[in-house]
Formats: sequence, C-alpha cells, structure tokens
Amino acid sequence: MTQPAHQAPVVADITVASVLRSPALLTRECLAGVITALALIPEVISFSVIAGVDPKVSLIASVVLCLTLSLLGGRPAMVTAAAGSVALVIGPMVHAHGVAYILPAVILGGIIQIIFGVAGLSRMMRYIPRSVMLGFVNALGILIFFAQVPHVWGQSALVWGLFALTLAIVLLLPYVLKSVPAPLIAIVVVTAVALLMGYRVPNVGDEGPMSAGLPGLNALQVPLNLTTLQIVWPTALSVAFVGLMESLLTAKLVDDITDTPSGKRRESWALGVGNILAGFYGGIAGCAMIGQTIVNVELGKARTRVSTVAAGLVLLLLVTGLSHIMAQIPMVVLAAIMMVVAVKTLNWHSLHPATLKRMPWSETSVMALTVIVTVWTGNLALGVLVGVILAMMLFARRIAHVIHAERQLSEDGEQVTYWVRGPLFFGSSNDLFEHFDYAHDPHHVTIDLTHAQIWDASSVAALDAIEHRYHRHGAAVTFIGLDNRSSDFRNRLSGTLG
Repeated sequence: MTQPAHQAPVVADITVASVLRSPALLTRECLAGVITALALIPEVISFSVIAGVDPKVSLIASVVLCLTLSLLGGRPAMVTAAAGSVALVIGPMVHAHGVAYILPAVILGGIIQIIFGVAGLSRMMRYIPRSVMLGFVNALGILIFFAQVPHVWGQSALVWGLFALTLAIVLLLPYVLKSVPAPLIAIVVVTAVALLMGYRVPNVGDEGPMSAGLPGLNALQVPLNLTTLQIVWPTALSVAFVGLMESLLTAKLVDDITDTPSGKRRESWALGVGNILAGFYGGIAGCAMIGQTIVNVELGKARTRVSTVAAGLVLLLLVTGLSHIMAQIPMVVLAAIMMVVAVKTLNWHSLHPATLKRMPWSETSVMALTVIVTVWTGNLALGVLVGVILAMMLFARRIAHVIHAERQLSEDGEQVTYWVRGPLFFGSSNDLFEHFDYAHDPHHVTIDLTHAQIWDASSVAALDAIEHRYHRHGAAVTFIGLDNRSSDFRNRLSGTLG
C-alpha cells in the first residue's frame, strides 16, 4: 500500500502555510477532517463499552487528543483518539477497581510516554522488521473489516440496500467528482435517504447516549499512595507502550503512504502530553487510530495538521451542539466506508502467490504469526511483539550457521591455519567450537579472525574454550586479524568468564 510515484512530489510540498493560501487545498483538508470525525464516532463509542466508561468520556477525550496531537505531534495528518487497544488494557482495571483509578493510570502512562520520547527511545522502532510491519498492516485490515460485519450481516434488506448505495458512491463517485470526498457525500446522501423515506435502521444513537454539552474537569478521586500505585502501574505501563507502539507504527505507515518524514521522538512525548490532558478533561487515554488515519490520508487525501484540527473541531461540534443530528447517521454507511478502508489497508502485494513464492519462508512465517496473534487476540501490540520475537529467533538461527572455518596445513605439517569468516555472537559460538580438528592438528595452530568480529561475551568464552581444548592436546594457539574493537573486547574478558 504505497503512494503512486507520480503523486509523491505533489504531496511532499504541501504545508500548513500552502493550505491556508489555497482555497482548494483548505477545502480538501477540512472535508477530510469532517469524514474522519464521522468515522471516529461509532468506533470510539464502542471502545468506551470495552473500557467500561461513559461514551461521552471517550468522545471528549478523543477531541482533546486529536487537537493536542494536531498541534504538538510529529506526524501531520495522523489521527489520534481514544483507541480500542488502549481500552482493552484499561478495561480489566476498571472492572476490578472502578473508574476512579483511570485518571492516575492515564497520568502515569502519559509520564512514561514523555520520558520515552525525551530519551529518544523511539529509535528502537527501527528494529521492527518489514515482515512484522506487513503483518501489522494486514491484521489491521482484517480487524477493521470484520468489526463492521455485524452492522451489515444479518440485517434487513433495507440495510443491505443502503450498504450497496454507500459502496457505489464511495467507489464510483471519485471518477466523476474529485473536489469533495466521496465518503462525506455517501454519509450525507444515505442519512438523508433514511430520514426522508422514514426508514428505521440502526444508527449511531443506538451505540450509546448522545447527550449534548461538555463535562467538567476530572478530579482525582483516589489517594496518591502506594496502594493506588500498585493498582495502576501495570495498566499505566500497558497504556504507555501499547499506545507508543501503535502510534509509531501508524506514523511509519503514513510516512510510506505520503513519502514524507515524521518526528517519532516528538510524536512520543506529544502523545504523553495528550494523554495527560485527556485524563484531566475526558478521562481515558488513546493513541493513533490507524483506520481513521487511512480515511484521512487515503480517502480524504489530507496531508497536513489542518485536517486533524478540523476533525477535532467537528467532533467537538458534533458531541456538544449537533449530537441529535449525529445520532441519526445510519451505522451501515459508516460500516461500508470502514470496509473500503480495510480493503485499502491490506497490503495485497504481500499476499500475492508470486510474492509468497519468492519470499523466504522465515519472513512469511513472521508475517503470518503476526496476523494470527493480532486477529486472535484483537491486540495489535501483542501481535507485533510476538512477531518481533519470532523474527529475532529466526534471524539468530539463520546467522548462527553462517560461520565458516577454512583449514590449511603447512607443507611440513608442523603448523595449521584456520581462516574464520562470519559474525561471532552467542548463537554462532557452538558452531565455531565444532569447526576445529583438535585431536589431529599439529602443535602450532593459527586462527585468523580478519573476516570475523566478536560481538559478545559468549564469543570470547568460545575462543577461550577452543584455546583450552588445544592446550589439552599439547598445541599452542595464536589468534590474529582481530580489529581494534574486537581485540580490546577479548583482552578485557578473556580468562575471566569461567
């Protein structure tokens, strides 16, 4: 799922200043924000049920997060709101101890995210392999799609008719009209048809109460003591790292779509600030919403912070003054739009039989396990974590067997030289030890490590063991060719590892 090459130079030049100077670009960004806000509503409401909080709490928190990250975040056009993955980790604590513990958990989670960002730990995201990223994207597409199925499958023929009308508008209208996002027209047309014809179909109002008005600031309802800390710290850690992982992965995905860079470090600490503010005025944490982000950047063609500011303001208007109108939007129109988003989210090239045939089985396995774990648990962060662990294990296994030791006996048979090639680390130590003919080699052994490097203490221990084994057979060993770093590392540890 990449942006066509001929579009990259255009989108890369779009800035907030250029949008504000261009009525056409400003209209596009604002309309993208409108459809993004509408796409947020049903999902945020459903996540509030998972977390065990009032839907209004999640909606106001989403407004705070969206506006805060629009101003402070490092990835323009990325949508941040109360997310399902965060709701999943907050829910058990709420059910066990009550909603009063959400605020301290969210504040602590936000502080952890700020520390993570300020310390520059977002650089660790570079260690997530491409196969895990593909698994993340494909699993997300599957989750988004099947989350919408209940709004269509098993419903009346009228719902199916509105579903078909929505798909027709979203998929066909862009060929005729490009100035207004097709999803926005679909929402307006389908809602108008349902209301004017007097049809009664499941709507947004059925998902949760849509009372107007703004809540006040949240007050701390539990004492700040060790007992509270013991209750909230596991949840706070989960909120922090699940939110960071999803936000940074989503930022990477948007980077690829738009061919523009983002500030991962800035995004990390800004997410912490946003969650603390949402905790005090809203009540629940969040992170990047990848489905709604795809709506914004793919369907709405948004590229700047203007779109997410518009989304936050429209969501605020809908929640406070136009809640009765918002409640009338049929769920099927939003479900159909999100299904289109899900199909666009999937990386179809990675699933093509020709691609799978060429891809190493290890990378295909990592992608498949990431998809399976994510879809099975509904937890994107857990799927990514399992995928990364498998990728690390397979990588270590693969490079553990690339050690080669070429043996050459001198003409007089009094000396033997081994040329060792490959990385020396804990995974390759056993292979290295088995490459030598201890019993039959002469008494003078030279091991040339010019084409090898020592990476850890296990390698030093293996070299010591090789030397000790030769000594038992009465042979003297000389190591040559180590670079300065490897030589210093070995000299510091050799003979001290037992």
